Formats: sequence, C-alpha cells, structure tokens
Amino acid sequence: MLKVRGLHSGYGRIEALHGVDVDVEAGEIMTVVGANGAGKTTLLMTVCGHPRAWSGEVLFEGRDITGLPMFEIGRLGIAHVPEGRHIFPRMTVLENLQMGGYAVDPRHFDADLQRVLAYFPQLGNRLSQRGGTLSGGEQQMLAIGRALISRPRMLLLDEPSLGLAPLVVRQLFDIIADINRDERMTVFLIEQNAFQALRLAHRACIMVNGRITTRGTGAELLADPAVQAAYLEGAAPSAEEAP
Repeated sequence: MLKVRGLHSGYGRIEALHGVDVDVEAGEIMTVVGANGAGKTTLLMTVCGHPRAWSGEVLFEGRDITGLPMFEIGRLGIAHVPEGRHIFPRMTVLENLQMGGYAVDPRHFDADLQRVLAYFPQLGNRLSQRGGTLSGGEQQMLAIGRALISRPRMLLLDEPSLGLAPLVVRQLFDIIADINRDERMTVFLIEQNAFQALRLAHRACIMVNGRITTRGTGAELLADPAVQAAYLEGAAPSAEEAP
C-alpha cells in the first residue's frame, strides 16, 4: 500500500534520513521503533509531504506522492496523527472532530461520529468541553478520533504513547488494534515504547540514526536479544501493562 524507496530528507543542511526503505502492506500494523532523534518523525512527516524528500520516492497505492502538497496527500486517504496531538485546545471536542471531516461528505458525519465514540466513549461525555481541558490520554483519543472522521485508508500515528500513564497507553494500543481489526485499517506507527509497539505490530523495523537496521515481525523483534538489550532492558512490562 505504501512504498518508501531510497528516501533522503532533513532540515536545512542537516540530513535526517539516509536512504530509508519501508513497505507497509494493506491491512497491517507496521511499526518503526527507535530512540529519540533516530529520524522516525522525519520519516512520517516526509511521507506526508513536509519536509519534502531530498531524493528517493514515496508511493501510495502505486501512485508517486513524493512531490505532492500535504493537503493532496490527505485527500488520497492518508490521515496523520502528529506527535504531541495538536488538537485545537480552544475548540470543543465536537468542533475538533468536525475539523476532521473538512474534506469528506458532511452527510457522513453523524454516522462517523458514532463510530468514533464507539472506540472512545469517554469523548461522548465531553463533546461540549474544550479540547485543552481534557487529560493527555483523552487528547490523544481526540486526535485519533479526528483522523478517523476523515475516513482514511491509512492511519499514520506518531508517538501516541508520549507522556501517558502505562494504563492509558495499554488502553490506547488496544483500541488501535481494534481499529485495525474491525475496519481493516492500515496503520503505520512510529513509537519509542518498543514493548507496546512490537506487541501490537504485524511487522516492524528498527531505525538508528536515520537508517533502518533491523526488520522482522513484531514477535521476532520482541524475542531478538539485540533488540531486547537496546530497547527493552529495564522496560519490562508492569502488571498493568502485561498482556
């Protein structure tokens, strides 16, 4: 569904991606795990068109989208939930969700709203509440819900666990798994929480200093001693997090 080939990108004169190759198959959860500063967010942002790729190509369903502006990429069915959520804090929860439907037929909104609230029932009691007054976990749910309102075929998630308590992280990742299963939604996940990301993913890869160094299934990388030593030591799941 998504093919990234030989991707180089960065900011100013600083190159952050050094020839990255990634495939995301339709209907799967694909995750890229790596330390802070590895280039994960740059990868996701370059797929979305900002920053622009320096070289290489990004193909979505066989179409070259490397040079397209962000709004056109979004209209093709790619929804991006950025790091830090970026909801509209002064707007209500309902208004935030309505913003997700700007490019789709408004006649679908009521049905799509009920679909989102089925995944995130907490938001149903807060539709008239300002987004900025929600907890961090609720804001992340709102950001994902806003993306779902746009009826995407691929969901790009950038560090959804950032700053959240372990119980909330587990709940959120379980909901992402539900969305993938129930809607056959393709998910491209960027995450520092290696345990939860690899537990969730069908396939995964490790990014180090702007390069993909290791690939495999989520289960294979969870069991890989080198991955355990680099990303999982001292991060064994608590009783709250364990399956």
